Amino acid sequence: MTQIQISGLSKAYGPQPVLHDIDLTIEPGEFVALVGPSGCGKSTLLRSIAGLEQTDRGSIHFGTREVTHLPAQAREVAMVFQSYALYPHMTVYDNLAFGPRQRKEPEAQVRQRIDKAARTLHLGDYLKRYPRQLSGGQRQRVAMGRALVREPRAFLFDEPLSNLDAQLRVQMRAEIRLLQREFGTTTVYVTHDQEEAMTMADRVVVLRGGRIEQVGAPLTLYDTPANEFVARFVGSPPMNLLRARLQRGRLQLGPELHVPLPASAPSLGDEGRWLNLGVRPEHFTLATEAADAALPSLPLRVQGIDHLGSQTELHGQVLGAHDEHRILARLPGRLSVAVGDVVPLSWAPRLQHLFDLDSGVALSVQRAA
Repeated sequence: MTQIQISGLSKAYGPQPVLHDIDLTIEPGEFVALVGPSGCGKSTLLRSIAGLEQTDRGSIHFGTREVTHLPAQAREVAMVFQSYALYPHMTVYDNLAFGPRQRKEPEAQVRQRIDKAARTLHLGDYLKRYPRQLSGGQRQRVAMGRALVREPRAFLFDEPLSNLDAQLRVQMRAEIRLLQREFGTTTVYVTHDQEEAMTMADRVVVLRGGRIEQVGAPLTLYDTPANEFVARFVGSPPMNLLRARLQRGRLQLGPELHVPLPASAPSLGDEGRWLNLGVRPEHFTLATEAADAALPSLPLRVQGIDHLGSQTELHGQVLGAHDEHRILARLPGRLSVAVGDVVPLSWAPRLQHLFDLDSGVALSVQRAA
């Protein structure tokens, strides 16, 4: 197991910066996912770790060994690509054997490793087939098998499941995670799918514009996002944001629409300060007359309804707000609601988030367990 330490890493393509002073430590045996929108630098960071990109500044260490300027073949890592990158003229067996044979390892040792990888990945019946004779999932298993046979210091995955259908992606997520736990190999995994990152990784690194926005365990990012970007990016559907003004210890969403702040909330600044109130769709409930009067509540005019079986999603506009806030509420069960209805939504104050309107930085509000 290898620790990967990245310090002050920067990279530009011509005048266009792609990575800005990246500092990140990946612990031995840890599974870390890199996520962010297209163009955020996640694949460039992964390729820099692999040695496929030369960086402009900073350093990369594998344990105590600096590898910043070493070529890819000297770094002892294995990379699995979105495109599988299999040799079409070679059988599955020869694809798996290619790396060890290039290093002139004994054939008996190569066969032993391939047999182990084939058993682990259920490829025993396909070793004589060619890639064109395999399904997408089988090709991805071969790509992972080729990585396993190399016995690398680290696994690097670059959106490996993007070409698979939804059901197979879920299956392969579980298989990759089980393999990583079995072998204990340090793993860096790039994906555009934040749900994939949340379900697979020990820690998630959220990038934007070549900078790290936040690093943490999946539920830490979900429960305590550092800023609006992370709050909106982590969680599906994304968090709702409503513009509010601080007035007399309350959040004023409109002339006659306000919500109370938790009693535990610290000072949020000057009276009249503008904030953004964040509530996740799944944290809304239907307010009732019997509900605690201290709970916040807002009226939603329903403009769209999605019935999901065990859940119902309501799309609509908040009435009486400063802005034309359109939000999404994901409520449990099957609701008898029609387009045009006005329904009262409530939520637990401990689950709401507050962000500075200008910077987007999260403001500290104590959350009850």
